[in-house]
Amino acid sequence: MQTIAFYGSSLLSAYWNGAATYYRGMLRALAARGYRITFYEPDVYDRQKNRDIDPPDWCRVVVYAGTVEALRAAAAEAAKADIVVKCSGVGFEDDLLLTEVMRAARTGALRIFWDVDAPATLAELRAAPDHPLRRALGGLDMVLTYGGGAPVIEAYRQLGAADCVPVYNALDPETHHPVAPQDRFRGDLAFLGNRLPDRDERVAAFFTRPARATPEARFLLGGSGWQDVPMPANVHRLGHVPTADHNALNVTARMVLNIARDSMAANGFSPATRVFEAAGAGACLITDAWEGVELFLKPEEEVLVARDGADVAEFLRSVPPERARAIGAAALRRVLAEHTYDRRAADLDILLRRHADLEAAS
Repeated sequence: MQTIAFYGSSLLSAYWNGAATYYRGMLRALAARGYRITFYEPDVYDRQKNRDIDPPDWCRVVVYAGTVEALRAAAAEAAKADIVVKCSGVGFEDDLLLTEVMRAARTGALRIFWDVDAPATLAELRAAPDHPLRRALGGLDMVLTYGGGAPVIEAYRQLGAADCVPVYNALDPETHHPVAPQDRFRGDLAFLGNRLPDRDERVAAFFTRPARATPEARFLLGGSGWQDVPMPANVHRLGHVPTADHNALNVTARMVLNIARDSMAANGFSPATRVFEAAGAGACLITDAWEGVELFLKPEEEVLVARDGADVAEFLRSVPPERARAIGAAALRRVLAEHTYDRRAADLDILLRRHADLEAAS
């Protein structure tokens, strides 16, 4: 049984932590394949005060204090693992954590950097030739990313990574699935996402302007950070929506909107977790246009693709509830057949075993 020491932002809380669903789905699926996993997360950003799951039985979770001393103690635990994973965006002394974790990893262990925001990370690396991750890449066995396609793979290889493999977001049917609608989430279009600097302009284009253009429609805005942003009167703010309420939100609204961040849209091949959460609940999803969307869902049949806010407004006017339900049902069938975390974990299991065999043979 292979052991994994996994250092990430948070498994227990989705509060200001967009990677939570991804971590949970991937690690649960890997655990089902026999991996014994310990997840190390720092107690920062009030995440522990806003937990939305209990510690699971498929993964041991170690929460360490947001101090350098506690970080070093947690990093030293990497010496016990067969596979050592440091994720991007942990949120506390990331560079130091990378150095300490990889220093602690024993000889023969697989060393992995798992990038959950490759466009942002690559921008940092290009701007800083002496970046600690850039210096560390040559000593790692591989980089995994949750999206990005060929441009990201090539960029990492040019920077010195031995290998770079996308492990795309997916659906965990145990957590995201159809449920009964709830009146509090009634509306024509729902958007769920925390406010981030490189998302503001696209939210204005794909959400706020369509809301102004269709005052007869009811819009729902969920996520943290939007309280001070002016919105039209037909936008109803939900604040932070716990993971346990995502299914009800997705099935109740007539349509659900996905808006990629600037960097994700520019790179393409980066479906957000929200895409699969919505599809898994059978929601009719409208997504902003980005390269590669057709690899995951078929436009017009399984997803609606908007080039701009005018397209969003037109979908609101022209797509009746019965067609929206048909699109959502088709999306659900597709993701269950091709885009579950079990499928992703099966592919990753093969990759990890191949690297372990090569290491043992060397």
